[in-house]
Formats: sequence, C-alpha cells, structure tokens
Amino acid sequence: MDAKKEQICIRLKEHGYKITSQRKVVLDAMLANQDKHLTVEELYQIVKAEHPEIGLATVYRNIQLLNELKIVEKLNLDDGYIRYELANEDEGHRHHHLICDQCGKVIEVTEDLMGSIEKSFLESYGFLVHDHQAKFFGVCKECQEKNEEILKPTR
Repeated sequence: MDAKKEQICIRLKEHGYKITSQRKVVLDAMLANQDKHLTVEELYQIVKAEHPEIGLATVYRNIQLLNELKIVEKLNLDDGYIRYELANEDEGHRHHHLICDQCGKVIEVTEDLMGSIEKSFLESYGFLVHDHQAKFFGVCKECQEKNEEILKPTR
C-alpha cells in the first residue's frame, strides 16, 4: 500500500471508521486521479466503470466523509460545480488555482504567495489568517498561443 493511502486509512481508523470495500474503491479512484478536480458525478463514473454495483449515493456519502475528515477538500471553481481534490498535508495552506476562461483548464500553484498579505493583515488589523483560498481567472498559455495563431494574417 502506498504511503498516502496508508496515511488516509490510519486517519479513518483513528476516527472510528472501517475501510469498507466501497470506501476503498472511492479512495483508490481519488488517488488515481489526484491531479484532477472531480465532481461527485465524475468520480462516480470512474468508480462505476470498474464497480458497477456501487451507487452514486455511496460515492457521495464517502466523499462527504472524506471531506469532513479533511482527507479531500471541497472546491468551487466558479463553474457551477462542487469539485473535490485530495488534501495535501504538506502544504501549510491550500494551494491556489489558475483557471483559464477559454478552455477551463485548472493549473495548481503550489507556492504560498500570500504570506506577506497574511503578515500585513496581522500587523494592520490584528487578524491572524489560518487558511485561505485563491482563484485567479485568465487565459492559459495554450489558449494564448491558439488565439495568436487565429489573429495572425494568412497569406
């Protein structure tokens, strides 16, 4: 068993939850797609492909439990869907997301770029930030290159 999966199983057991076969399947799907930001429905389609006996409600209940235990994080990328991704305990804060307005691509920014802002909040307002989420909207490199090609005059 890989280290991340083992950590998650330990956390579940510490909170009194068993590693059921359904929970294992949902967890495996999240681990296999940890570079994606999945909706419950997308996760269900992944799970259903190999385990058609598992229902949407089971996937939903398990993802809610994993979210409550801070194993997965709930994301709102302003596209009308609630998405989930595996939490990264190595990060002091949640990472940031760059969202392309044209293709919908989501790029994760792992650097914590808000440290000086948080320090300023503490110094100016006495407000201690314990977490934050940041979303930046714009156009990804690939879409910029495509648009550049479209805008070039043809001869």
